[in-house]
Amino acid sequence: MSGITSFPSQDVLRRGSIKDTDVQVLRRSFYEDGIVSLEEADLLFRLNDGCSDKHASWADFFVEAIADFVIFQERPQGYLTAANAQWLIDRVSSDGKVESKSELELLVTVLEKARWAPVSLVKFALEQVREAVISGEGPLRYGQALDPGTVTDGEVDLIRRMLYGFGGYGNVAITRDEADILFDIDEAVAAATPNPAWTDLFVKAVANVIMAVSGYAVPTREEALRQDASLHQPDQQTSVLAFLLSMVRTNLDSVKDAYLDQTAEERALARLEHQRIEIITNEEITESEASWLVNRLARDGRLSPSETALVAYLKQECPKIHPVLIEAVDRIGDAA
Repeated sequence: MSGITSFPSQDVLRRGSIKDTDVQVLRRSFYEDGIVSLEEADLLFRLNDGCSDKHASWADFFVEAIADFVIFQERPQGYLTAANAQWLIDRVSSDGKVESKSELELLVTVLEKARWAPVSLVKFALEQVREAVISGEGPLRYGQALDPGTVTDGEVDLIRRMLYGFGGYGNVAITRDEADILFDIDEAVAAATPNPAWTDLFVKAVANVIMAVSGYAVPTREEALRQDASLHQPDQQTSVLAFLLSMVRTNLDSVKDAYLDQTAEERALARLEHQRIEIITNEEITESEASWLVNRLARDGRLSPSETALVAYLKQECPKIHPVLIEAVDRIGDAA
């Protein structure tokens, strides 16, 4: 990609705009050898940060080139280490916040393309959605008049992409870092009118954690978290809570058969797979524990609508789950 270094970047930066012709030149240079160096990746970031006016074609090229650099040019190829992930986080963020939609899309694309990535990257990406939900601000909400404490269907879809991306190459349960942020988002939207798409994703993700800590073999995240059709809004004759209870029951029933009992050998192999990922990414995966999960449910002293629907389902269906969770479900459910 030697052509990029001879690209008139200073002229482009002085005028503060990237034209379609500039993108075409850069793209041709990229495909000359298909290799992006660190110097060239830094140049693309300088252009992205320094030009406020960018042609629509820039975002796709920028995401594609940087993702290929991080995943395929840096070692180990196809994987992302903690150091490479931190380099990417440092480049796309200011004070821990992503500044543009294209940079957020870059994070998601890297998660989707990498064979494995450290959990710190998906955690950082999820934190950007959490910030948008809590504050009502950020690149996700530019040009939208949305109140804090609400989550949109688009944001739910983005969260699902992030979760799929991190666990896309194996049967990996939702990690504690991921679940913590999902609980934070659920607490932030507890007072708003429930969004069925969010409730569907949240309860399936927490159910995934519950089944994993109870010793079950988890399915792929695409299967465990897939969106079901029954996300319509309740009619006027149905209370919101009754609707959520019915929806959660239907949607969890559709995936519960995907969770299978594990033998001791299978549990050992699952631990070895986690260790392999940790060695490759050079970052520890903090797995969820039953005691932690109990403390997160109703942490502020009350159940959110989504938590209420999940606990009611668990009480009614009585799946074989960790004894600590059975006691907590009974206690929390009776107090709700």
